[in-house]
Amino acid sequence: MNKQYGHTSIDRAAPAAIEAFQLQRIQALLQYLNSHAPFYQRLFAAHGIDITEVNSIEAFRKLPLTSKEDIQAHNWDFLCVPRSAIAEYTATSGTLGQPVTIALTAADLDRLAYNEYCSLQLMELSSEDSLQLMLTLDKQFMAGMAYYKGAQQLGTAVIRTGPGLPQMQLEVMQRLQPSVLVAVPSFLVKLKEYIASTQTELHTLSPRKVLAIGEAVRDKDLNPSILAQRIQEGWNLELFGTYAATEMQTAFTECTAHQGGHLQPELLYVELLDENGDPVTPGTAGEVTITTLGVEGMPLLRYQTGDLCEGYYETCACGRTTMRLGPVVGRKKQMIKYKGTSLYPPMVAEVLHRMAFISEYVIEITQDEYAQDMLVLHLHSTDPDAVDHNSLKQQLQSALRVLPQIEWCSLEQIMQMQFPNGSRKPLRFRDRRA
Repeated sequence: MNKQYGHTSIDRAAPAAIEAFQLQRIQALLQYLNSHAPFYQRLFAAHGIDITEVNSIEAFRKLPLTSKEDIQAHNWDFLCVPRSAIAEYTATSGTLGQPVTIALTAADLDRLAYNEYCSLQLMELSSEDSLQLMLTLDKQFMAGMAYYKGAQQLGTAVIRTGPGLPQMQLEVMQRLQPSVLVAVPSFLVKLKEYIASTQTELHTLSPRKVLAIGEAVRDKDLNPSILAQRIQEGWNLELFGTYAATEMQTAFTECTAHQGGHLQPELLYVELLDENGDPVTPGTAGEVTITTLGVEGMPLLRYQTGDLCEGYYETCACGRTTMRLGPVVGRKKQMIKYKGTSLYPPMVAEVLHRMAFISEYVIEITQDEYAQDMLVLHLHSTDPDAVDHNSLKQQLQSALRVLPQIEWCSLEQIMQMQFPNGSRKPLRFRDRRA
Protein backbone atom coordinates (compact mmCIF):
# COMPACT_ATOMS: atom_id res chain seq x y z
CA MET A 1 0.00 0.00 0.00
CA ASN A 2 1.19 3.51 -0.77
CA LYS A 3 2.64 4.94 2.44
CA GLN A 4 0.99 8.29 1.70
CA TYR A 5 -2.34 6.70 2.61
CA GLY A 6 -3.65 4.26 5.17
CA HIS A 7 -4.76 6.59 7.98
CA THR A 8 -7.37 3.97 8.80
CA SER A 9 -8.55 5.71 11.98
CA ILE A 10 -9.35 9.08 10.41
CA ASP A 11 -12.76 7.91 9.15
CA ARG A 12 -13.74 7.21 12.77
CA ALA A 13 -12.29 10.38 14.28
CA ALA A 14 -14.29 13.27 15.70
CA PRO A 15 -15.52 15.74 13.03
CA ALA A 16 -13.16 18.45 14.36
CA ALA A 17 -10.20 16.10 13.97
CA ILE A 18 -11.23 15.21 10.42
CA GLU A 19 -11.54 18.91 9.56
CA ALA A 20 -8.09 19.68 10.98
CA PHE A 21 -6.60 16.75 9.08
CA GLN A 22 -8.21 17.88 5.83
CA LEU A 23 -7.17 21.50 6.33
CA GLN A 24 -3.53 20.41 6.38
CA ARG A 25 -4.06 18.52 3.12
CA ILE A 26 -5.80 21.55 1.59
CA GLN A 27 -2.95 23.88 2.55
CA ALA A 28 -0.47 21.50 0.95
CA LEU A 29 -2.64 21.41 -2.17
CA LEU A 30 -2.75 25.22 -2.39
CA GLN A 31 1.03 25.40 -2.28
CA TYR A 32 1.26 22.72 -4.95
CA LEU A 33 -1.24 24.46 -7.24
CA ASN A 34 0.46 27.81 -6.77
CA SER A 35 3.74 26.27 -7.91
CA HIS A 36 2.61 23.90 -10.65
CA ALA A 37 -0.86 24.62 -12.09
CA PRO A 38 -1.06 27.35 -14.77
CA PHE A 39 -4.84 27.64 -14.44
CA TYR A 40 -4.76 28.16 -10.68
CA GLN A 41 -1.73 30.43 -10.83
CA ARG A 42 -3.78 32.77 -13.04
CA LEU A 43 -6.86 32.36 -10.84
CA PHE A 44 -4.99 33.24 -7.65
CA ALA A 45 -3.36 36.25 -9.31
CA ALA A 46 -6.63 37.52 -10.81
CA HIS A 47 -8.36 37.42 -7.41
CA GLY A 48 -5.40 38.65 -5.38
CA ILE A 49 -5.30 35.46 -3.33
CA ASP A 50 -2.47 34.96 -0.84
CA ILE A 51 -2.57 31.22 -0.14
CA THR A 52 -0.64 31.67 3.12
CA GLU A 53 -3.71 33.39 4.53
CA VAL A 54 -5.89 30.32 4.03
CA ASN A 55 -5.54 29.06 7.58
CA SER A 56 -9.08 27.85 8.24
CA ILE A 57 -11.90 26.05 6.46
CA GLU A 58 -13.88 29.30 6.57
CA ALA A 59 -11.09 31.07 4.66
CA PHE A 60 -10.85 28.17 2.22
CA ARG A 61 -14.58 28.44 1.43
CA LYS A 62 -14.04 31.99 0.21
CA LEU A 63 -11.79 30.84 -2.63
CA PRO A 64 -13.23 30.96 -6.18
CA LEU A 65 -15.07 27.97 -7.55
CA THR A 66 -13.89 25.94 -10.55
CA SER A 67 -16.51 25.03 -13.14
CA LYS A 68 -16.82 22.23 -15.66
CA GLU A 69 -16.58 24.92 -18.35
CA ASP A 70 -13.18 25.95 -16.95
CA ILE A 71 -11.69 22.52 -17.38
CA GLN A 72 -13.33 22.08 -20.79
CA ALA A 73 -11.88 25.37 -22.03
CA HIS A 74 -8.44 25.09 -20.38
CA ASN A 75 -7.94 21.34 -20.06
CA TRP A 76 -4.14 21.25 -20.20
CA ASP A 77 -3.66 24.30 -17.97
CA PHE A 78 -4.74 22.04 -15.10
CA LEU A 79 -1.77 19.73 -15.66
CA CYS A 80 0.83 20.06 -12.90
CA VAL A 81 3.50 17.71 -14.22
CA PRO A 82 5.49 17.40 -17.47
CA ARG A 83 3.93 15.15 -20.11
CA SER A 84 6.75 12.66 -19.52
CA ALA A 85 5.39 12.05 -15.99
CA ILE A 86 1.93 10.99 -17.22
CA ALA A 87 1.28 7.28 -16.76
CA GLU A 88 -2.34 7.07 -17.93
CA TYR A 89 -4.80 9.19 -19.89
CA THR A 90 -8.47 8.89 -18.95
CA ALA A 91 -11.47 10.89 -20.15
CA THR A 92 -14.89 11.91 -18.93
CA SER A 93 -17.92 10.53 -20.75
CA GLY A 94 -19.13 13.95 -21.88
CA THR A 95 -22.59 13.48 -20.35
CA LEU A 96 -22.78 17.19 -19.51
CA GLY A 97 -20.88 18.54 -22.50
CA GLN A 98 -17.51 18.18 -24.19
CA PRO A 99 -15.38 15.32 -22.74
CA VAL A 100 -12.20 16.31 -20.96
CA THR A 101 -8.95 14.43 -20.46
CA ILE A 102 -7.78 13.60 -16.96
CA ALA A 103 -4.10 12.66 -16.88
CA LEU A 104 -2.78 10.50 -14.05
CA THR A 105 0.77 9.95 -12.83
CA ALA A 106 2.03 6.70 -11.34
CA ALA A 107 1.32 8.15 -7.89
CA ASP A 108 -2.24 9.00 -8.98
CA LEU A 109 -2.75 5.39 -10.07
CA ASP A 110 -1.63 4.28 -6.60
CA ARG A 111 -4.13 6.71 -5.11
CA LEU A 112 -6.86 5.39 -7.41
CA ALA A 113 -6.11 1.84 -6.31
CA TYR A 114 -6.26 2.86 -2.65
CA ASN A 115 -9.57 4.58 -3.27
CA GLU A 116 -11.24 1.39 -4.48
CA TYR A 117 -9.37 -0.73 -1.95
CA CYS A 118 -11.24 1.34 0.65
CA SER A 119 -14.51 0.92 -1.28
CA LEU A 120 -14.18 -2.86 -1.29
CA GLN A 121 -13.36 -2.82 2.42
CA LEU A 122 -16.57 -0.88 3.05
CA MET A 123 -18.36 -3.82 1.42
CA GLU A 124 -16.45 -6.14 3.80
CA LEU A 125 -14.67 -7.99 0.99
CA SER A 126 -11.39 -9.79 1.46
CA SER A 127 -8.83 -11.93 -0.36
CA GLU A 128 -11.29 -14.83 0.03
CA ASP A 129 -13.64 -13.19 -2.47
CA SER A 130 -13.57 -13.23 -6.25
CA LEU A 131 -15.00 -10.40 -8.31
CA GLN A 132 -16.62 -10.53 -11.76
CA LEU A 133 -15.88 -7.14 -13.32
CA MET A 134 -18.58 -6.32 -15.89
CA LEU A 135 -17.02 -2.98 -16.89
CA THR A 136 -14.75 -2.05 -19.75
CA LEU A 137 -11.06 -1.43 -19.11
CA ASP A 138 -10.63 0.33 -22.45
CA LYS A 139 -11.93 3.57 -24.02
CA GLN A 140 -10.09 5.66 -21.38
CA PHE A 141 -12.64 4.55 -18.78
CA MET A 142 -11.38 5.21 -15.27
CA ALA A 143 -13.89 3.14 -13.28
CA GLY A 144 -13.02 -0.28 -14.69
CA MET A 145 -9.33 0.33 -14.12
CA ALA A 146 -9.97 1.65 -10.60
CA TYR A 147 -11.91 -1.42 -9.46
CA TYR A 148 -9.37 -3.74 -11.04
CA LYS A 149 -6.49 -2.06 -9.23
CA GLY A 150 -8.40 -1.81 -5.95
CA ALA A 151 -9.21 -5.52 -6.01
CA GLN A 152 -5.56 -6.30 -6.71
CA GLN A 153 -4.52 -4.25 -3.69
CA LEU A 154 -7.02 -6.07 -1.48
CA GLY A 155 -5.94 -9.44 -2.84
CA THR A 156 -9.36 -10.18 -4.34
CA ALA A 157 -9.30 -12.28 -7.51
CA VAL A 158 -10.73 -10.50 -10.58
CA ILE A 159 -12.62 -12.02 -13.50
CA ARG A 160 -12.57 -9.41 -16.31
CA THR A 161 -15.64 -10.16 -18.41
CA GLY A 162 -16.33 -6.58 -19.51
CA PRO A 163 -19.82 -5.26 -20.30
CA GLY A 164 -22.62 -6.93 -22.22
CA LEU A 165 -23.27 -10.46 -23.54
CA PRO A 166 -25.53 -11.98 -20.85
CA GLN A 167 -24.90 -15.52 -22.14
CA MET A 168 -21.16 -15.16 -21.58
CA GLN A 169 -21.64 -13.50 -18.18
CA LEU A 170 -23.79 -16.38 -16.95
CA GLU A 171 -21.43 -19.02 -18.32
CA VAL A 172 -18.48 -17.43 -16.53
CA MET A 173 -20.52 -17.01 -13.36
CA GLN A 174 -21.43 -20.70 -13.33
CA ARG A 175 -17.92 -21.86 -14.18
CA LEU A 176 -15.80 -19.63 -11.92
CA GLN A 177 -18.26 -18.98 -9.07
CA PRO A 178 -17.54 -15.31 -8.23
CA SER A 179 -18.86 -14.01 -4.92
CA VAL A 180 -19.11 -10.37 -6.08
CA LEU A 181 -20.28 -8.57 -9.22
CA VAL A 182 -19.37 -5.04 -10.34
CA ALA A 183 -21.93 -3.87 -12.86
CA VAL A 184 -24.34 -1.20 -14.04
CA PRO A 185 -27.74 -1.93 -12.42
CA SER A 186 -29.80 -1.70 -15.63
CA PHE A 187 -27.58 -4.38 -17.16
CA LEU A 188 -28.26 -6.65 -14.19
CA VAL A 189 -31.98 -6.41 -14.99
CA LYS A 190 -31.26 -7.67 -18.52
CA LEU A 191 -28.94 -10.35 -17.16
CA LYS A 192 -31.64 -11.50 -14.77
CA GLU A 193 -34.16 -11.72 -17.63
CA TYR A 194 -31.70 -13.81 -19.63
CA ILE A 195 -31.05 -16.11 -16.67
CA ALA A 196 -34.80 -16.65 -16.33
CA SER A 197 -34.99 -17.61 -20.03
CA THR A 198 -32.45 -20.41 -19.42
CA GLN A 199 -34.53 -21.88 -16.57
CA THR A 200 -31.55 -21.36 -14.23
CA GLU A 201 -32.55 -20.91 -10.59
CA LEU A 202 -31.16 -17.64 -9.22
CA HIS A 203 -30.46 -19.17 -5.81
CA THR A 204 -28.00 -21.61 -7.43
CA LEU A 205 -25.71 -18.78 -8.56
CA SER A 206 -22.67 -17.84 -6.49
CA PRO A 207 -22.73 -13.98 -6.30
CA ARG A 208 -23.92 -12.54 -3.00
CA LYS A 209 -22.83 -8.91 -3.30
CA VAL A 210 -22.95 -6.33 -6.10
CA LEU A 211 -21.14 -3.02 -6.43
CA ALA A 212 -23.61 -1.07 -8.57
CA ILE A 213 -22.13 1.82 -10.54
CA GLY A 214 -23.51 4.56 -12.75
CA GLU A 215 -27.14 4.37 -11.59
CA ALA A 216 -28.76 4.86 -8.20
CA VAL A 217 -29.86 1.85 -6.18
CA ARG A 218 -31.27 4.05 -3.38
CA ASP A 219 -34.09 6.58 -3.52
CA LYS A 220 -33.96 9.99 -1.85
CA ASP A 221 -34.90 8.36 1.48
CA LEU A 222 -32.05 5.83 1.10
CA ASN A 223 -34.46 2.95 0.58
CA PRO A 224 -33.94 0.51 -2.32
CA SER A 225 -34.87 2.19 -5.60
CA ILE A 226 -37.31 0.61 -8.03
CA LEU A 227 -34.33 -0.52 -10.09
CA ALA A 228 -32.80 -2.19 -7.02
CA GLN A 229 -36.08 -3.89 -6.21
CA ARG A 230 -36.29 -5.33 -9.72
CA ILE A 231 -32.76 -6.74 -9.38
CA GLN A 232 -33.22 -8.18 -5.88
CA GLU A 233 -36.66 -9.72 -6.38
CA GLY A 234 -36.03 -13.45 -6.15
CA TRP A 235 -32.25 -12.96 -6.17
CA ASN A 236 -30.46 -12.87 -2.82
CA LEU A 237 -28.03 -10.08 -3.64
CA GLU A 238 -26.79 -7.28 -1.39
CA LEU A 239 -26.48 -4.14 -3.51
CA PHE A 240 -23.91 -1.47 -2.68
CA GLY A 241 -24.40 1.93 -4.27
CA THR A 242 -21.52 4.17 -5.25
CA TYR A 243 -21.10 7.70 -6.57
CA ALA A 244 -18.01 8.91 -8.41
CA ALA A 245 -16.78 11.10 -11.25
CA THR A 246 -13.66 10.85 -13.37
CA GLU A 247 -12.56 14.35 -12.34
CA MET A 248 -12.59 13.54 -8.61
CA GLN A 249 -10.65 10.25 -8.99
CA THR A 250 -12.45 9.09 -5.86
CA ALA A 251 -15.67 7.25 -5.00
CA PHE A 252 -18.32 7.49 -2.29
CA THR A 253 -19.31 3.87 -1.57
CA GLU A 254 -21.89 2.46 0.81
CA CYS A 255 -20.95 0.33 3.77
CA THR A 256 -23.08 -2.59 4.94
CA ALA A 257 -25.46 -0.13 6.68
CA HIS A 258 -26.53 1.18 3.24
CA GLN A 259 -27.10 4.73 4.48
CA GLY A 260 -25.22 6.72 1.86
CA GLY A 261 -21.75 6.62 0.31
CA HIS A 262 -18.88 7.36 2.69
CA LEU A 263 -16.46 10.21 2.11
CA GLN A 264 -12.79 9.18 2.09
CA PRO A 265 -11.27 12.13 4.00
CA GLU A 266 -7.71 11.32 2.93
CA LEU A 267 -8.64 11.74 -0.72
CA LEU A 268 -11.34 14.38 -1.01
CA TYR A 269 -12.86 17.45 0.60
CA VAL A 270 -16.51 17.93 -0.32
CA GLU A 271 -18.97 20.80 -0.06
CA LEU A 272 -22.69 20.86 -0.91
CA LEU A 273 -23.52 24.33 -2.24
CA ASP A 274 -26.63 26.22 -3.26
CA GLU A 275 -27.12 28.42 -6.33
CA ASN A 276 -25.21 31.26 -4.63
CA GLY A 277 -22.22 29.10 -3.74
CA ASP A 278 -23.16 28.92 -0.05
CA PRO A 279 -23.39 25.68 1.97
CA VAL A 280 -26.87 24.19 2.02
CA THR A 281 -28.53 23.35 5.32
CA PRO A 282 -28.55 19.66 6.37
CA GLY A 283 -31.48 17.84 4.82
CA THR A 284 -31.23 19.87 1.60
CA ALA A 285 -29.65 18.71 -1.64
CA GLY A 286 -26.75 20.82 -2.89
CA GLU A 287 -24.28 20.76 -5.75
CA VAL A 288 -21.42 18.39 -5.01
CA THR A 289 -18.28 20.55 -5.05
CA ILE A 290 -15.01 18.72 -4.56
CA THR A 291 -11.37 19.43 -3.79
CA THR A 292 -9.04 16.54 -4.59
CA LEU A 293 -6.40 15.69 -1.98
CA GLY A 294 -3.19 13.91 -2.91
CA VAL A 295 -3.65 14.15 -6.70
CA GLU A 296 -0.41 14.88 -8.55
CA GLY A 297 -1.33 15.17 -12.24
CA MET A 298 -4.55 17.22 -12.41
CA PRO A 299 -5.75 18.23 -8.94
CA LEU A 300 -8.93 20.30 -8.65
CA LEU A 301 -9.90 23.06 -6.23
CA ARG A 302 -13.56 23.66 -5.29
CA TYR A 303 -14.72 21.98 -8.49
CA GLN A 304 -18.46 22.03 -9.20
CA THR A 305 -19.53 18.62 -10.47
CA GLY A 306 -23.06 19.66 -11.45
CA ASP A 307 -24.50 16.76 -9.42
CA LEU A 308 -27.11 17.46 -6.75
CA CYS A 309 -26.95 15.24 -3.65
CA GLU A 310 -27.99 15.35 -0.01
CA GLY A 311 -25.39 14.90 2.75
CA TYR A 312 -25.71 12.90 5.98
CA TYR A 313 -23.55 13.85 8.92
CA GLU A 314 -24.56 11.73 11.92
CA THR A 315 -22.29 8.83 12.89
CA CYS A 316 -23.04 5.81 10.70
CA ALA A 317 -24.18 2.49 12.18
CA CYS A 318 -20.81 1.09 11.05
CA GLY A 319 -19.04 3.47 13.45
CA ARG A 320 -17.54 5.77 10.82
CA THR A 321 -17.96 9.49 11.45
CA THR A 322 -17.35 10.65 7.89
CA MET A 323 -20.11 12.47 6.03
CA ARG A 324 -22.09 10.41 3.53
CA LEU A 325 -23.74 11.27 0.24
CA GLY A 326 -27.17 10.14 -0.88
CA PRO A 327 -27.95 9.35 -4.53
CA VAL A 328 -27.81 11.97 -7.26
CA VAL A 329 -31.28 13.53 -7.30
CA GLY A 330 -30.54 15.64 -10.36
CA ARG A 331 -27.90 17.44 -12.34
CA LYS A 332 -27.74 21.18 -12.18
CA LYS A 333 -27.83 21.66 -15.95
CA GLN A 334 -30.44 18.98 -16.53
CA MET A 335 -33.33 20.61 -14.72
CA ILE A 336 -36.47 20.49 -16.88
CA LYS A 337 -39.19 23.12 -16.58
CA TYR A 338 -42.13 21.37 -18.22
CA LYS A 339 -45.63 22.86 -18.13
CA GLY A 340 -44.73 24.83 -15.02
CA THR A 341 -43.28 21.83 -13.18
CA SER A 342 -39.57 21.44 -12.33
CA LEU A 343 -38.23 17.94 -13.03
CA TYR A 344 -34.92 16.09 -13.14
CA PRO A 345 -34.24 13.02 -15.31
CA PRO A 346 -33.78 10.64 -12.30
CA MET A 347 -37.39 11.35 -11.30
CA VAL A 348 -38.56 10.26 -14.75
CA ALA A 349 -36.22 7.24 -14.85
CA GLU A 350 -37.55 6.00 -11.51
CA VAL A 351 -41.05 5.78 -13.00
CA LEU A 352 -39.80 4.00 -16.12
CA HIS A 353 -37.94 1.43 -14.02
CA ARG A 354 -41.26 0.39 -12.47
CA MET A 355 -42.53 -0.69 -15.89
CA ALA A 356 -41.22 -4.20 -16.55
CA PHE A 357 -42.41 -3.97 -20.16
CA ILE A 358 -40.00 -1.07 -20.86
CA SER A 359 -36.66 -2.58 -21.79
CA GLU A 360 -34.84 0.58 -22.91
CA TYR A 361 -35.46 4.31 -22.88
CA VAL A 362 -34.04 7.74 -23.66
CA ILE A 363 -35.30 10.88 -21.91
CA GLU A 364 -35.04 13.85 -24.27
CA ILE A 365 -35.56 17.54 -23.60
CA THR A 366 -36.04 19.97 -26.47
CA GLN A 367 -37.62 23.41 -26.87
CA ASP A 368 -40.67 24.55 -28.77
CA GLU A 369 -40.95 27.69 -30.91
CA TYR A 370 -41.54 29.74 -27.75
CA ALA A 371 -38.31 28.46 -26.11
CA GLN A 372 -40.33 26.39 -23.63
CA ASP A 373 -38.99 23.00 -22.50
CA MET A 374 -40.54 19.94 -24.15
CA LEU A 375 -40.13 16.51 -22.55
CA VAL A 376 -40.12 13.45 -24.82
CA LEU A 377 -39.73 9.83 -23.73
CA HIS A 378 -38.33 7.45 -26.37
CA LEU A 379 -39.27 3.95 -25.24
CA HIS A 380 -38.67 0.39 -26.44
CA SER A 381 -40.31 -2.85 -25.36
CA THR A 382 -39.16 -6.36 -26.26
CA ASP A 383 -42.76 -7.53 -25.75
CA PRO A 384 -45.16 -4.99 -27.32
CA ASP A 385 -48.14 -7.14 -26.33
CA ALA A 386 -47.28 -6.61 -22.65
CA VAL A 387 -47.25 -2.82 -22.89
CA ASP A 388 -49.80 -1.23 -20.53
CA HIS A 389 -50.26 2.26 -21.97
CA ASN A 390 -52.80 3.35 -19.38
CA SER A 391 -50.67 2.29 -16.42
CA LEU A 392 -47.64 4.05 -17.88
CA LYS A 393 -49.51 7.31 -18.37
CA GLN A 394 -51.16 7.13 -14.95
CA GLN A 395 -47.88 6.54 -13.14
CA LEU A 396 -46.09 9.30 -15.05
CA GLN A 397 -48.92 11.72 -14.27
CA SER A 398 -49.02 10.71 -10.62
CA ALA A 399 -45.27 10.89 -10.01
CA LEU A 400 -44.41 13.90 -12.17
CA ARG A 401 -47.72 15.80 -12.15
CA VAL A 402 -47.33 16.23 -15.91
CA LEU A 403 -47.51 13.82 -18.84
CA PRO A 404 -44.51 13.82 -21.20
CA GLN A 405 -44.78 13.06 -24.89
CA ILE A 406 -44.23 9.33 -25.50
CA GLU A 407 -42.67 7.83 -28.63
CA TRP A 408 -42.20 4.07 -29.09
CA CYS A 409 -39.00 3.20 -30.95
CA SER A 410 -37.19 0.20 -32.36
CA LEU A 411 -34.18 -1.12 -30.48
CA GLU A 412 -31.94 0.13 -33.30
CA GLN A 413 -33.30 3.67 -32.91
CA ILE A 414 -32.77 3.57 -29.15
CA MET A 415 -29.21 2.27 -29.51
CA GLN A 416 -28.39 5.07 -31.95
CA MET A 417 -29.59 7.61 -29.41
CA GLN A 418 -27.86 5.94 -26.45
CA PHE A 419 -24.48 5.46 -28.11
CA PRO A 420 -23.80 8.54 -30.27
CA ASN A 421 -20.34 8.74 -31.79
CA GLY A 422 -19.23 5.47 -30.20
CA SER A 423 -19.96 6.52 -26.62
CA ARG A 424 -18.62 3.98 -24.10
CA LYS A 425 -21.75 3.97 -21.94
CA PRO A 426 -25.45 4.42 -22.71
CA LEU A 427 -26.62 8.03 -22.57
CA ARG A 428 -30.21 7.85 -21.43
CA PHE A 429 -30.70 11.61 -21.24
CA ARG A 430 -30.39 13.91 -24.25
CA ASP A 431 -30.57 17.67 -23.80
CA ARG A 432 -31.27 19.23 -27.18
CA ARG A 433 -32.22 22.68 -25.93
CA ALA A 434 -30.62 25.57 -27.79
